[in-house]
Amino acid sequence: MFLTRHRFLSPRNLLLAGALGITLAGNASADDVLGQAVGKDLQQAQSALVSKNYAKAMSGVDAADAVKGKTDYEAYTIAQMRAAIAAQSGNVAAATKAYDVLINSPRTPKAAKGQMLMAQASMAYGAKDYAHAVPPAQRYLNEIGPDPRVQTMLIQSFYLQQDWKGTSKVAQDQVDATIKAGKIPTENQLQMLATAYTNLHDSTNQTHTYVLLAKYYSKPDYWAMLIHNLVADPNMSPPLVFAVERLRLATGVLKDPSDYQDMAERAVQMGLSQLALNLLNQGYANHSLGNGAQAPAQAKFHAFVAQHAATERAQLPAAAAQAETASTAGPALTAGYNQVLSGQADQGLALMQKGLAKNPRFPDLAQLQFGMAQMDAGHKADAIKTLSAVSGTGSAHDIAQLWALLLAKPSP
Repeated sequence: MFLTRHRFLSPRNLLLAGALGITLAGNASADDVLGQAVGKDLQQAQSALVSKNYAKAMSGVDAADAVKGKTDYEAYTIAQMRAAIAAQSGNVAAATKAYDVLINSPRTPKAAKGQMLMAQASMAYGAKDYAHAVPPAQRYLNEIGPDPRVQTMLIQSFYLQQDWKGTSKVAQDQVDATIKAGKIPTENQLQMLATAYTNLHDSTNQTHTYVLLAKYYSKPDYWAMLIHNLVADPNMSPPLVFAVERLRLATGVLKDPSDYQDMAERAVQMGLSQLALNLLNQGYANHSLGNGAQAPAQAKFHAFVAQHAATERAQLPAAAAQAETASTAGPALTAGYNQVLSGQADQGLALMQKGLAKNPRFPDLAQLQFGMAQMDAGHKADAIKTLSAVSGTGSAHDIAQLWALLLAKPSP
């Protein structure tokens, strides 16, 4: 469980004043006075409260409440005293009932109503009655306004009930608002949000949340979870799988020789044989390839990819020329990337930009590919800018954000 306990204001400290002094919270007029019978009982209750004799104090309040023909002011004052005694004695049910009377009274100013709602929520939360902490916390946020303490209490109240739908809704709203305000969400909020989406089996939003955790609180566990989630997505298109495999390679996760072959095969299928060859050469350089019984088969596959790359290089001038006049984006994106890989970075990136202007069928994927080409061209700052700007809510956005984060990390 990721939950970190937060210390909220105690109900006692949330009272406007002790005992009868809290009547100052009401909108009293000159005509608002306590009758002798009610005043006597409440005075006795106050004295008992000061000495922390809560049972006697509540008996005094009950006696005052039993007086016939009470005025509205007397009833309001009795509710205030009942709330004070119940809150200080830890009687959550009685305090909640008394606060309901006060909160719904026109005598209670807005500021005092907010303190009472916070007290209600805090009492229920402190008593681990999370279901009853939710309504006053929600009402506070709706009627009084945003407050980080109440928002966190509400999220945790849903979380501790394992109400994952409620947790995700409230936590996501707060995270979005925090980011929009140019601030950083707390790690605890993001962890609870990730847990909620995990239990809701919402892999898309779970991944989005781990992207934020990796962005703001970069830790190996977050990267490992992200890559695991992306690899496990059965609906990911081959180009996106290829981008994830390259991410695994860059983060040291991809080590199995078969993974290199799978990655290279995808690159060949995408018409990027030179990139496939470069990645295989990297596998040989780090000694992941060329060892053991599989070495001959690996060498044969390497020669096959090298031949494909040579053929594509020979055909590249014609492919680039045809891409200039093609009506679709694909030819320019592929030919331009191959120009980058052949050492013609400026020409290749310019051709790819022309392809981006031809309304690609999957614009987020096309922008991701362009960012990767900028990276391979050595234009790191431009690549980070391009990848960070990939829009949408799908896997292409998440993968682009991860690449941007990885490229932006300081070199070890």
